[in-house]
Amino acid sequence: MKFLAPSILSADFWKLGEQIQACIEGGADIIHFDVMDGHFVPNITFGPVLLESIKRHCSLPLDAHLMIENPDRYIPDFIKAGADMVSVHIENTPHIHRTLDLIKSFGAKAGVVINPGTSLRVLEEALHYADFVLLMSVNPGFGGQRFIERSLQRLRKLRAMVDRINPNILIEVDGGIKEENIQEVARAGADILVVGSGVFGAKDIKAQTKRLKDLITFSEVL
Repeated sequence: MKFLAPSILSADFWKLGEQIQACIEGGADIIHFDVMDGHFVPNITFGPVLLESIKRHCSLPLDAHLMIENPDRYIPDFIKAGADMVSVHIENTPHIHRTLDLIKSFGAKAGVVINPGTSLRVLEEALHYADFVLLMSVNPGFGGQRFIERSLQRLRKLRAMVDRINPNILIEVDGGIKEENIQEVARAGADILVVGSGVFGAKDIKAQTKRLKDLITFSEVL
């Protein structure tokens, strides 16, 4: 099964609740939060307070992608605020087993993230402990970037690695996914497809969400 995860990084925050509701009505499966601190990545977004506010009105799983330094310090806060999934970057998490175990100890699904320029080999041990792995198909920090085409090759290699080491892991892909390439990414091995401007840039967010969900569902039967 393929899951669609709209990223609120690209939403209009003046209309955030309304736009999330449109995603829900359009068939979205997960709501994705890109959390940035201005240190690990060159941008600042939002923290647990916003996630907690949305959790009170949203029944979908909330996915917190932590692009921050010292993530262990903030993991409990995000999970207590309502995050059902939390992912951290392999590049800045020196004790990845400890961090994944921390996430699980608070009752959330634990994910490991890898940037475009990092070798997939560094994931090999972490895959034994993670619930999901997030493959970045852009360099993290800003929404609206173009999909890095080599990411498809990396995704196929990651799919083979996951199937060999821990077939229970879900593969999430984030960055530059649009209507024109979402099926290709799904067929290459993605289970969770994160879409930002490809959803929230549309005039009719509900209809666009449904369109993308239909595309990835259809990709499973081809």
